[in-house]
Amino acid sequence: MRKHIVAGNWKMNNQLSETKALITDLKQQTQTSDAEVMIAPTFTNLWHAFEALRQEDIEVIAQNMHFAENGAYTGEVSASMLKSVGIQTVILGHSERRAYFNETDESLAKKVDAALNNEMRVIFCFGEELADRKAGKEEAVVESQIKNALFHLGADAFKNIVLAYEPVWAIGTGETATPEQAQDMHAFIRKTLSNKYGNDVANSVSILYGGSVKPNNAKEIFSKPDVDGGLIGGASLKAEDFYAIVNAF
Repeated sequence: MRKHIVAGNWKMNNQLSETKALITDLKQQTQTSDAEVMIAPTFTNLWHAFEALRQEDIEVIAQNMHFAENGAYTGEVSASMLKSVGIQTVILGHSERRAYFNETDESLAKKVDAALNNEMRVIFCFGEELADRKAGKEEAVVESQIKNALFHLGADAFKNIVLAYEPVWAIGTGETATPEQAQDMHAFIRKTLSNKYGNDVANSVSILYGGSVKPNNAKEIFSKPDVDGGLIGGASLKAEDFYAIVNAF
């Protein structure tokens, strides 16, 4: 059985006091679904968040990491550093990292390897831009991103990989792919995995949708057979909204 997962990506938001307040609010919410719940605060607040949620069913995850173990990479954080403060899962390849920090399929493949070598779980992000979709190239773009960054891996590696499809044109824009568009792409992603690794692997990997998921559209999006949850941006910054999405299954 694939896992339902709802992960909140806080991005560059919330100072320590705001992180504490939001975590307090999260603890007061009631969960009615079977979804795994994750939050990704900023690097500076990971340790506090981990300590504050140690006894809760909310996993604290990281938004990014470097592929090197250590060295002259000023401002960067390694997988082992994340693990030393309790972090077991990392988001890699988010569209904002690709766009603003020039992350490539090749550098992301190295990051994925580093995470897996440190026995971490990866939420691997990918997706097309609006121009790609208008040109009818969305499947080719997504297939290329997946193949270039992940298809050097053995089948067993996918036990520790979650995929997150995020149409770039629907992130922070208020636009959302229709549930049918999300399902079509998720089914294509699963077929792409199956062609390489077989149905058993393809049917075991959770594929999340990330693109302006909100309380009022989560239930319909999550009802689609190949959508296993969401990578949530803005709506994860309000505890009530976030848990409305968690409970949408």
